[in-house]
Amino acid sequence: MLSGPTEKMIQHWPALDLSLPFDLHFLDSASNHNSEQGEVMSIKKSVESHGCSFLIALVCFLVLSIPSVSQENTTSAQTSDKSTIEGTVASSTRQTFVVRTPDNQFQLFTFNRYTDKPQTLPVGTRIRVESRPSGDAGTRLAIRVTTLEAAPKDQQRTSGTEAAPVPESVRNVESDIRREARRWRLGVRAGAAFDPELFMFGVHSQMGPIFSPRVFFRPSAEFAFGEVTDLIALNFEAVYRFPRSAERRAWSPYVGAGPAMTFIHQNFQAGRNIDFGNFDYETGFNVLAGMQSRRGTFVEAKTSLWSRPAPVLRLIVGYNF
Repeated sequence: MLSGPTEKMIQHWPALDLSLPFDLHFLDSASNHNSEQGEVMSIKKSVESHGCSFLIALVCFLVLSIPSVSQENTTSAQTSDKSTIEGTVASSTRQTFVVRTPDNQFQLFTFNRYTDKPQTLPVGTRIRVESRPSGDAGTRLAIRVTTLEAAPKDQQRTSGTEAAPVPESVRNVESDIRREARRWRLGVRAGAAFDPELFMFGVHSQMGPIFSPRVFFRPSAEFAFGEVTDLIALNFEAVYRFPRSAERRAWSPYVGAGPAMTFIHQNFQAGRNIDFGNFDYETGFNVLAGMQSRRGTFVEAKTSLWSRPAPVLRLIVGYNF
């Protein structure tokens, strides 16, 4: 029992408010919101992961399976479209030769290591050519070349039998094929990158073909800089070039992929103080697609996987010498 004075003091104390200064329902709502946000982020990461895997699988499928599928689909067509012509050699290079028929029509032929042909084809030699369609419109692939009459020692002709000059259009295609047949080429490139926004330029080399007549190894070095981000990328990419069709004789599409070594520097302070010791290293994987002309110009779109904060998209214009 409390004494009288103590009991009176307690009676005069204000009632204590033991309630919390905020509603517990707010905590429940925030907890639920954070949980939902975490689930969304988890789903987003899962989708990105599966999307990257799908892109890689798709590019690998295109690079590895398209040549065999194309060969299977075109075997019967090539067999049924074989033809034989006779004429005179109008010009000859290491990759091509042009035949002038008796009615002064010109046909451009390419050949490969499987072509059965004489070691040399001097201008003026009369030959028979068995051929089939090649991968490029405007040319045919020679299967067998037979010499019917050797080139005369005296190439001078009378005016009545003088050969017509090779058309310029055939010469241009011949020159383009000779350019494309180089096993090692250098090139330059420039473009823009997005997320983050960067201006980029670089150099590359093209070597090949390797493993397949349409697969090329194309390593490159790219340098990019923006307001916050500076980037150096070493790319080790391989590309597969599709054959040209009659509708797009000048341009051919291609796809490619390959690993990338990316060095990234980000500075959020005023001024530019680039120090190579401040670059962070990331290993990524590039997936790309583009169009290339016979003259060497190309346009390309590329994305980098698993190398954030590297740009998500790069749009590139370049030229192969």
